[in-house]
Amino acid sequence: MIQEQFKAVSLSFQNTPISIRELFSFDESGVKRILLCLKERFDFQEALFISTCNRTELYYVSEIDLNNQIIDYFVEQTDIAKAGEMKQYFLKFNQSLETIHYLFEVSIGLHSQVIGDLQIIGQAKLAYQWSADVNMAGAFLHRLMHSIFYANKKIVQETNYRDGAASISYAAAELIDEILISNKNKTILLVGTGEIGEDISKNLINFGYTNITICNRTLENAQNLVTKLNFDLKSVLPYELLWSHIAYFDVIISAVQVAEPLFTFDKLKDLKVYSHKNFIDVSMPRSIDISIEKIPGIVLYNLEDLNKKTSKALELRLAAVPKVKQIINETIEEFASWVKETEVSPTIHRIKLALETIRQEEINRFNKQLTENELKAVETITKNMVQKLIKLPVVQLKAACKRGDAENLIEVLTELFDLEKHSELK
Repeated sequence: MIQEQFKAVSLSFQNTPISIRELFSFDESGVKRILLCLKERFDFQEALFISTCNRTELYYVSEIDLNNQIIDYFVEQTDIAKAGEMKQYFLKFNQSLETIHYLFEVSIGLHSQVIGDLQIIGQAKLAYQWSADVNMAGAFLHRLMHSIFYANKKIVQETNYRDGAASISYAAAELIDEILISNKNKTILLVGTGEIGEDISKNLINFGYTNITICNRTLENAQNLVTKLNFDLKSVLPYELLWSHIAYFDVIISAVQVAEPLFTFDKLKDLKVYSHKNFIDVSMPRSIDISIEKIPGIVLYNLEDLNKKTSKALELRLAAVPKVKQIINETIEEFASWVKETEVSPTIHRIKLALETIRQEEINRFNKQLTENELKAVETITKNMVQKLIKLPVVQLKAACKRGDAENLIEVLTELFDLEKHSELK
């Protein structure tokens, strides 16, 4: 039964250091490539792959527990020498209800570094879209993800859980405000124009900071972000001027996706720091080498430093958690009812087919003896009779689903209606 087939493997910030997590961070093309590889290797029909700066998780539908093989596959993609060390960080979920609960809570932000992270529900939607793009989202996953989106909408409408802004990007902006002691005249450089970089910029603006400069390898992307932020184009720093102008900024935020660190000791060793220069790395993998802290005056913060910030928004979210969990549990119950009903759908279809076959056979026996009008009347009468006859078995089957004893009733109905000869609809 499909509700016994939903499983997952998880690697997250909650039990894995950033040095390991960054080895398993994938963009859209990487996620789709891995989904297709896993589909070919394990014959998956449905799977969801979430890859963010804080977690890499694969959820899949399979009768067989493939968690160990999947972990082996992920480790194969990295440094084999560290295989033993890496495997210990993976969590395995092989009980369907537990896996469903976990995916709900991850998508809603209960397991985020900053509780209620606004980005995670968007990341879950992207992961779902990428699964659909490679034809790995079937009826189960479609219904499950839309149930999660429904729960999220209800949480927004009925609780304070989504009030304020307590995402990683908000935590970064809040950290910068603390570092600069709310001095709005300080200069800030953002390198990278992706989603996190854009969100940090917006949060900084809300904090009152406008002395923000944007730098990106692709000049057009930097200009587009500046325009979106309603800044003057003078706020763009061409990438080729990055190293010659970096001394002018009090805070440098790196939000770029690179295979090797962009900011290194060798590139910054001649930098003259007269007070303090703060670097904040929000990239995954890390884009700032930790060795730069050897340079006097430089202070480096990364994702592990962006812990939960004490704020009114966070307090409101924590207070709303019991109601959030209640909504999640109620939605999961509705989803579980739908899953159970899918188990009896083949039986319902076979009963309908059995009754329709009997109806057609009897009409055909008297077809030539009836006028056209009489035949139409008989068609209408017999179809109505079939609908009424099937109503009670259907109602009883759905009720048996909720009680958890549909299997016995299916056996009785199969024998009563001789459904084995309609097994092609199983």
